[in-house]
Amino acid sequence: MTMEKLQYRLEVFEGPLDLLLGLIAKNKLNIYDIPIALLLEQYMEQIDRMREADMDIASEFLEMAARLVQIKTASLLPRREDEEDPRAELTGQLIEYQQCQAAAARLAELARFDTVVREAEKIPVDWEYRRIHDPNELRQALLAAWGKGKSLLPPKPESFSALVSRKIVSVASQVISVLMALRKRGKITFRGLFAGKRDPSQRVAAFLAVLELVKSKRIRIDGDGDEGIVTLTGKAGERWIGKN
Repeated sequence: MTMEKLQYRLEVFEGPLDLLLGLIAKNKLNIYDIPIALLLEQYMEQIDRMREADMDIASEFLEMAARLVQIKTASLLPRREDEEDPRAELTGQLIEYQQCQAAAARLAELARFDTVVREAEKIPVDWEYRRIHDPNELRQALLAAWGKGKSLLPPKPESFSALVSRKIVSVASQVISVLMALRKRGKITFRGLFAGKRDPSQRVAAFLAVLELVKSKRIRIDGDGDEGIVTLTGKAGERWIGKN
């Protein structure tokens, strides 16, 4: 791949990153996969032109040249799989600088100095309402406003009666109920544990009680589904009831 020689003047570039972006754009290089050897060659040619024209070369341009040489050297050495590409840091800086240039260009369009801005004039407010409405329209508007006002009122206590009137069932009470049923019958089906429990709170508490008893190894369940057989483990039921 050959690269065309650039004929830029030094004052065109604001720094070494600006110069590198110019070289990359001129030669249509992939910024994410920079051919560092070719880029270094073009960069050094530009530095030589600056010296031939007796221009003062800023130290940052020379520092970038040394950095490119270091990256080229590192690229020639064998690299481990987990080792970072030596070009990665430079690529990131070039992308950030490119984004800053784009943002500056957009801001420049918004901050043009060829426009004149003046403060808004104060216009007197006319509070007179000149529209004419049918009386029925005004009546409907008034009723609609009243309806919206009622919707903002807090709900009546009766609205919560279905929620707060239910009896609270504790898990501990259902633990005792399950253990007593097993002591009385010896064994019972999983479905039988919930027989007679119509209230949802009671059924949920009973299910949590079964989970707690299985976890503490006080009961065991043999079989699958609703027909699984629930039995006590030793005298666990007596110990539990004694504690309560």
